[in-house]
Amino acid sequence: MSPPRRALGGGHPTGVFIGEALHPYNVFKAAGFEVDIASENGVWYEDWLSLQPGFLSDEERKQHDDKGSESRRGMDSRIKAGDLVGWDYGIFFASAGHAALIDYPHATNLKKIAAKVWHDGGIPIVEGKKFAGFTTQAEEEMGIMDALRSWKEPLIDEHSKVLGAEYVRPKGVWDDFHVTDGRIVTGANPQRAKSTAEEIVKVFEAL
Repeated sequence: MSPPRRALGGGHPTGVFIGEALHPYNVFKAAGFEVDIASENGVWYEDWLSLQPGFLSDEERKQHDDKGSESRRGMDSRIKAGDLVGWDYGIFFASAGHAALIDYPHATNLKKIAAKVWHDGGIPIVEGKKFAGFTTQAEEEMGIMDALRSWKEPLIDEHSKVLGAEYVRPKGVWDDFHVTDGRIVTGANPQRAKSTAEEIVKVFEAL
C-alpha cells in the first residue's frame, strides 16, 4: 500500500495494517510461495493502531521490528507495482486497513496486476460475487466515521452495490470471518488475515 498519511480518531496516522500483511506473508511462505510485497509507488507507512497490543503477538512484533527478517526486508524493498509483470503471479493479495479506502481506488498499477491475475477482460473482480469486508458498524464503534467520511471515498459495503456484488457481513464485527466465491477470497477484519490467506492457498492449489 502507499497511502497518504491521513489521520484517524486521536490524530494517529493510518497506513499498512501490519498484521494484515504479515500474517498472510507468513502463510504464503510456509506454503512454499515466492512473495513480492509492492505498493503503488513503492512507499508504505505503518498504521499506528496495528502496532498496539492485541493485534500482533510478541513474536510477530519482534519479526516486524527486525529489519533483517525476510518479511521486513520484503516490505523495505519498496517495490513499485508498475515495475512488476502481472502475468508472473498466480495470487494477488491486497492487504487491508483504513488506508485502503483512499489508496486502492486510485492505484492504477496495482489494478493492472490484479487484472492480469484475474484474466477477465475489464469486468470488476467482485461483479456477481459474494465478498466480505470491514463493516460500517465496526467503523462506528471505533468512533472514526467522521474522519472516514471526510476522505470522500465510499465504504466497502456501500460500494458493493456499484460493483454489482453482494456484501456479506459477519455475525460479530470482530469475528474471524472470510467468504470464498470461486477464485475470490475476502475477509472482514484483522482477525481473519491468517485464515483468509490459508483459504487462498487451498483455492489456488485446487485450480
